[in-house]
Formats: sequence, structure tokens, C-alpha cells
Amino acid sequence: MSRIVVLGGTGYAGRHIVAEAVQRGHEVIALSRSVPTDAVAGASYVQGSVLELAPLAGVFAGADAVVSALSPRGDMEDRVLDALDGIANLLGGTGTRLGVVGGAGGSLVAPGGPRLFDQDFPEEYAHEAQVGIDSLALLESTPDDLDWFFVHPAEVFGPWAEGECTGHYRDGGDVLVRDADGNSFISGADFAVAVVDEIEQANHRRERFTVGY
Repeated sequence: MSRIVVLGGTGYAGRHIVAEAVQRGHEVIALSRSVPTDAVAGASYVQGSVLELAPLAGVFAGADAVVSALSPRGDMEDRVLDALDGIANLLGGTGTRLGVVGGAGGSLVAPGGPRLFDQDFPEEYAHEAQVGIDSLALLESTPDDLDWFFVHPAEVFGPWAEGECTGHYRDGGDVLVRDADGNSFISGADFAVAVVDEIEQANHRRERFTVGY
């Protein structure tokens, strides 16, 4: 059993990760600024801001993995990178893995590029995509004593396209995963399966990967 802390644990990706990790028997702490409206039975919930880490030292102590599912929306619109930088500095040299949920925009559309973000990417999602791209760059610049992984979901991923839990997904490396018809999709539940698999198996150390069907 691992001790897993999920930042943004009441959001879409975060809640699915919390639920999957609890189901597998892990000790899970969901950290968020809001009180959960649909708490996952078996998870512990802590209210706090990742922009103020000192009061949360006990939450991170002894964690095997910390997963950031922070979203650059609302009052965190321009603060996610600050939060991630603080977490990375906190965890460096501790042996705690840092996982970061990114967006599809930074995925490559073919081996060697270009990125999906560079292919007529929708303007309404451009800010979130850029934060994801900058988050990956931040991780890549960290010292080698930080063990991290970064996960790109498929192009269609979110509460507007919930999907079902199949227990299956494909790992595309750094290339966006598409099916035989060219569609790129992953349900929230199966995305969480991929994230918890990575926590348990550590197949991607200090690197990114994409998931989809």
C-alpha cells in the first residue's frame, strides 16, 4: 500500500484518481481548497492551498507519491506554475514521486512532432494547454533528485465526455493516442487507471507519456 496525496482531489481528474487509488487499497489524501460535494469513501480530505505549503507539511510527510491535478481556472488561472514549482522544490531529494496531469495540447501528433497545440488548436483551450506545456518544461528543468512523471490525456477528456471504466488504455509515449478512426478519447476512470498504474509500476521516470484508447 502506498500513501498518495492528490492535489486538486475534488476536481474531475483528481476525484477519479482518488477513487481508483482507494479502490486498490492505497492510503489516499485529497488536498483541495473546496469541501468535496461527492467525497470518495475511504479517502481523507484536507482543505488548504498549495500556494502555502508550510501549514501542509504533515500532509506530504511520508508520501510515496504526490499527484498534481490542479487546473488553471478561477483564482488559480495564473498560479498553477507557482504551485508546481513549490511542490517540486519540496519533494526534491525526498524519494516521493511527483505526478502531474497535463493536457492533450502538448502531445505530439506524430513521432518527432509537431504538437497538437501547433495544429489549429482551439483558442478557448489555449491557456490551459500552455500551462500544461510550461508545467512539463518546469519538470524537465528540475534536478535529477526529483522523481517525476507527466501524463497527457487524450484529446477528448473531461466531464462533458465522461465515458465508462473499461480498465484498459494505450500508452502512446509522447504521441497523442488515436483509435483506428482517428478519434482520441479516454474516460475519466480509465485515465485514473493509467495514473495509478504509473504510481505502482514506475514505467516513466522523469518523462511524460500519453494515454488513450
